[in-house]
Amino acid sequence: MKYKVFPVIAAALIIFSCGQNDKKVNHSKADGVSTPEKQAVDLPAPYQSKSVKNYCKVIGWPAGKTPEAPSGFTVSLFADSLRNPRNIYIAPNGDILVSEANTEATGIKKVGAAIKGVAKSQNLGQSANRITLLRDKDGDGVPETKTVFLEHLNQPYGMLILGNSFYVANTDGIWKYPYQQGQTKITVPGKMILSLPTGGYNNHWTRNLLANADNTKIFVSVGSGTNVADQGMENEKRRANILEINPDGTGERIYASGLRNPVGMSLQPGTNRLYTVVNERDELGDELVPDYLTAVKEGGFYGWPWAYFGKHEDPRLKVKRPDMVSKTLTPDFSLGPHTASLGLAFYSGKKFPSHYANGAFIGQHGSWNRSKLSGYKVGFLPFSNNAACEKMEDFLTGFVANAEKNEVYGRPVGVTVAKDGSLLVADDASNRIWRVAAK
Repeated sequence: MKYKVFPVIAAALIIFSCGQNDKKVNHSKADGVSTPEKQAVDLPAPYQSKSVKNYCKVIGWPAGKTPEAPSGFTVSLFADSLRNPRNIYIAPNGDILVSEANTEATGIKKVGAAIKGVAKSQNLGQSANRITLLRDKDGDGVPETKTVFLEHLNQPYGMLILGNSFYVANTDGIWKYPYQQGQTKITVPGKMILSLPTGGYNNHWTRNLLANADNTKIFVSVGSGTNVADQGMENEKRRANILEINPDGTGERIYASGLRNPVGMSLQPGTNRLYTVVNERDELGDELVPDYLTAVKEGGFYGWPWAYFGKHEDPRLKVKRPDMVSKTLTPDFSLGPHTASLGLAFYSGKKFPSHYANGAFIGQHGSWNRSKLSGYKVGFLPFSNNAACEKMEDFLTGFVANAEKNEVYGRPVGVTVAKDGSLLVADDASNRIWRVAAK
């Protein structure tokens, strides 16, 4: 038996060109901007295939070899000798800040084996717990400056600069530091302005940050502590949410919920809608559940743990909540099952061909709960008239060295657009950052 997510029929529709695909658009006037119909996605029933633990083996990049981009682009090594670079943030002056941290066997004991499996497959050591600054002043794709910007952190991921303040999202809280544009190191003590729940299933220790369009609020992403509330919902307070706070840490509220692990966040150019990419749940089979990209509705509920990809009830929950299933929103776009889609950046630069304008780059870290490797690439989802097209394209590939042996050269995570219009990709497994530029 198959389940199908059908598009919602709109009152008024138009057709427009989206590359080679046609796409229907729902003319909703809620925010004055057209919004896309929901993508039609076929989903199998749960347990149609076995749940497997299938970790990749990172072998590193051979000398001179790089990932592969489409014709018309060049790929070069921007930085190496880092320690698990996860996320990249561009300062207002163009400085490139890289958070370096990795999975540690902390948190809920029941998932310790899964965490150890990830650590062993990637040869992970102690987390670097620092932020490194890279500066490419002349724009030649080779940073002249590389220095430790901030250290002695606790699994940092998200970074943000607002005025004269630098924010970093540790796994256990948000810290705020005095900052002056152009400084290469923070030495003044910071202050924790918001504590956050710690620990988490596999890589759910990441906490991301994003300011709203007028810099009056900060979005904070917090993943779930377990796969499907295995330890009870009392252990999931303030988790599987995107929170919203004031820049001083006050005024916390849940902006959207039911988002199992919403790591990547970005504002859509032109509309300033909040978008996120979400890692969905494991252990329902090879094809369940798709990770997804979605515009985030304020106050919206996206299903976790009771439902997935719309109103599909998870069969494992002992406590049934039909009320929560019925209120679940269907996400906009499937990114494939178990791809670990973590990075998200809309292309706001001017150097790539017009096809890429305002489209979304998505870093897919790669699967462990699928019999065949999936993800391990950077995808590109074109947008037209503020709506996602029907098909994601491969953009940066070549990370898989030997699929039969589960060998990979590296694993892409964070993606961001540099001041010069190039795309920077963090490859945490090979300790590198790749730069993709238009010829």
